[in-house]
Amino acid sequence: MVKPAFYPLLLATGLLSMVSFTTNLSPAYDDPSPILTPTQEAATFQLEPGLHIQLVAAEPLVQAPVVINFDADGRLWVVEMRGYMSTIDASEESKPSGRVSVLEDQNGDGQMDKATVYLDSLIMPRAMAFAPDGVLVAENGALWLTKDLNGDLKADTKTLIDKDYAGSALPEHAGNGLWRGLDNWYYNAKSRFRYRHTNGTWLRDSTEFRGQWGLSHDNQGRLHYNYNWSQLHADLVPANYLSANRNHTPTTGIDHGLTVERQIYPIRSNPAVNRGYIPGTLDKNNRLLEFTAACSPLVYRGTALPTEFAGNVFVCEPAGNLIKRNVVTANGPVLAARDPHPGREFLASTDERFRPVHMATGPDGALYVADMYRGIIQHAAYMTPYLKDQTLARNLTQPVDRGRIWRIVPKSWQTAPTQKLSRATNNELIQALNSPDGWHRDMAQHLLVARNNADARSALTALAQKGTNPYGRAQALWALDGLNQNRPDVLLGLLTDAHPFVQTTALRLLEPFAQTDATLRAKLADELLQRVNSAPADVCLQMALSARVLDRPAAHALLEAIVSRPLLQEPLLRDAVLSSLSNSEWAFLQRLRKAPRWQTADPAREIFVEMLATSVVRKGAPEELSALLTLLDNPTKPFGWREKALLSGLTVGSSATKTTAVRLPKAPRLLSQPKQTLTAAQTGALTNLYDWPGKTQRLAANASAGQKANTLSADDQKLFATGRQMYLSTCSGCHGTNGAGMARFAPPLINSDWVLGDGKRLALILLHGMEGPVDVAGKVYNAPDILPVMPAHSTLDDNAIAAILTYIRNEWGHNAGPVSRRLVGMTRVTSQGRVVPWTVKDLNKYMLQNGAESGK
Repeated sequence: MVKPAFYPLLLATGLLSMVSFTTNLSPAYDDPSPILTPTQEAATFQLEPGLHIQLVAAEPLVQAPVVINFDADGRLWVVEMRGYMSTIDASEESKPSGRVSVLEDQNGDGQMDKATVYLDSLIMPRAMAFAPDGVLVAENGALWLTKDLNGDLKADTKTLIDKDYAGSALPEHAGNGLWRGLDNWYYNAKSRFRYRHTNGTWLRDSTEFRGQWGLSHDNQGRLHYNYNWSQLHADLVPANYLSANRNHTPTTGIDHGLTVERQIYPIRSNPAVNRGYIPGTLDKNNRLLEFTAACSPLVYRGTALPTEFAGNVFVCEPAGNLIKRNVVTANGPVLAARDPHPGREFLASTDERFRPVHMATGPDGALYVADMYRGIIQHAAYMTPYLKDQTLARNLTQPVDRGRIWRIVPKSWQTAPTQKLSRATNNELIQALNSPDGWHRDMAQHLLVARNNADARSALTALAQKGTNPYGRAQALWALDGLNQNRPDVLLGLLTDAHPFVQTTALRLLEPFAQTDATLRAKLADELLQRVNSAPADVCLQMALSARVLDRPAAHALLEAIVSRPLLQEPLLRDAVLSSLSNSEWAFLQRLRKAPRWQTADPAREIFVEMLATSVVRKGAPEELSALLTLLDNPTKPFGWREKALLSGLTVGSSATKTTAVRLPKAPRLLSQPKQTLTAAQTGALTNLYDWPGKTQRLAANASAGQKANTLSADDQKLFATGRQMYLSTCSGCHGTNGAGMARFAPPLINSDWVLGDGKRLALILLHGMEGPVDVAGKVYNAPDILPVMPAHSTLDDNAIAAILTYIRNEWGHNAGPVSRRLVGMTRVTSQGRVVPWTVKDLNKYMLQNGAESGK
């Protein structure tokens, strides 16, 4: 799992960069930013053709909206963070000025005309969600359950659920979201916690870290989120599966970057951005070039917009006064996104105070936008002197009591009465689960679970088995799960359903039944083994994730069948299989060594054997480590592909593991095998993992013979080990598992000056990509001998990039030293605005201008 890691560097980086670019600090004080009325602001919008934007609410009805959410009766709930940056130094944020309000359209004209304060006197409220037993509200760093006991839309009780919800006092880096997933858990951005109401009790569970501000899910429940610098990420698998094996650290599946497209297209100048003084942040017209405040991605699952918008993901960019549209496509279980109209945004404004910070789909199927409407959007904790100067000089500090809610619909759209689902019968709610509209399905599921009426079981089961909408059928199963009313016989029957998503949902929900019922467990194993060789990729992926609930012989048989398919080429599938092999990696490795389809070399097999060996080492069982060494300790023949993979896994696992050395009766013959020369890292791994008589003298002899010692610190060795795993999942498909390059794909990394030279230059290549001919060790590589473009890897966080670079600079006999996360973070910030791959000429020019060595 990849996590954002460079935010704390931003202020320090900004101050350092100001020293370097003082000649570019002249602020654009003549750039006007008038305070507009809602009607005037509406005239500033540029919207996708065929659509229309309408005002729904404005001040004084609403102020500083940061979250919007529709209830079952179509009322709009708004979290108003009125204390956010009300002064330039954020001095009033500790005052209880925030509130949650409920807006109503009483006359049906499409505009809200009544506001009721549900809960006030809040300190920096940041999230809310409808719960089975009330309304969840996050404020003052904590999570609360509130209840309206008499139906007047005002909270009467407030009960603490989790005092540590936020996790940070900084508004930009504290937990938020409270997004109810299909699985009835409430997920959060900038957080490792999720929550669920079960049997009258609120549970808190650990989960993977996700995003920064806002999240949503698609029709299959896949969570989407982002970071201010990377606009769109998603989970390709359900929560908590890939992290189940403590002996393995996955590098795919969670926090998957859907696109490296960072360029944005504002229609006004944006001088008041935090790093506007850094060359490349703004274009010649002072317009922001790339995302700097991406937030609140919303998967559109409504029905009001034309069909081409279905499943699109919209991303807010308040610093650029715009919203970007992404079209998402699936290749098996892997998602990717693209901008359908480069050069023109879905929505943009010439009003600098238009600050879209959150979106929602309404019960009418329309797209709603929360506009915080203010001059300051950057928090004081990270505000650079440049931005503070801009803000004060151009009078952007006030007003802070404005706020607008906008609705985006087709031009021919007409307001229709909203059905009050809170008054719907159970049967009507079950029919709503079959709706093509995602909001209606989600709300129907929520209400059915909240009512906790077991009488709905029969009708829900019928819908799950025979409904016409596969997504509604899956949500019927999750509603049954929330009611504890699923039947294993029904779920088992759905494993052969025509729709893969219904199959995978049924398989997930069968897991707890199979864990406690041996007969069912055997039936499940038989069914999966019959279907595994013909199952589509996404079903095969869930089989790999669910195999852990089977008895070991059946699980290993199923997993062997999965890894023997061409699907093994997909890194996500390899991670999924490892997740189900906790503490049985060695047994599975032994099984594969005997498997007929695993006798010949293949890059994906090499990688997987290495991953298994790494997990064996991380487990640290002495008997398994001894057996692993026995497989390698054969002086009679040179290593084959499996032995090389095992040795690589042993080396990587040793770098990331602290374990008591296994005692051997004598030195491993591997250390003196004439047909296999070990690198310093490999020798170091053996001496870390094993102990034998005379080891000290042997190490001294190696040193006197001139063998280079591993110069990486203990922390850098862990980074090196992480880098190897990242390299295998991200880079080896083109550069090869051994760094030697691959014909038609990429040049070698071994002995490449691009790898061994300047670390910043190497970071720039990974961040932005490279195209055109390139000289490596005296040979020029160009298309068609290699791919014409090496893509950017900007969706990886600083730590992941630093790990990959540290690895390739210190593997294959290299000894170029580590690359720090700090260097990558500073390089990312100072090269902001680069939105196309480097050519050799451009990169050398950039490096020379910045006082660093050039490449070849």
